[in-house]
Amino acid sequence: MPILVVAAAIVDDFDRPRRLLAARRNAPSEVAGCWEFPGGKVEPDEDVVMALHRELLEELGVSAELGPEVMPDGAGVWPLTGTATMRLWLARIVAGEPVPLEDHDELRWLPIGAWLSVPWLPADVAVVRTLERRFSAPG
Repeated sequence: MPILVVAAAIVDDFDRPRRLLAARRNAPSEVAGCWEFPGGKVEPDEDVVMALHRELLEELGVSAELGPEVMPDGAGVWPLTGTATMRLWLARIVAGEPVPLEDHDELRWLPIGAWLSVPWLPADVAVVRTLERRFSAPG
């Protein structure tokens, strides 16, 4: 059965983000030390947006406003593994200070231009590159 994961690219501004929040995994061992977007699996019969809000509260202790969904080449979902896919939204924190509560041991705000300066999980690299192309263009 396919697994759907929801995640957030937490930024400081939806239109002209200058910072992106990255979260470092501390488990399981095969991905420990790699960086990712916060989020997680959608539970059976759970709405995807509600799942993302739940995950951000559980993992970071924050409430967020969701912006536009970020899709690969304008449509579809991001492939994670043979059985898992990811949907990802831009998000902006509206309540709370992010702290690594679950699944992570460090959070880092990355300035624009340095979004690829940490070792992202392989599946998240394509998302980061898409975000960089979208937001680092002049104008």
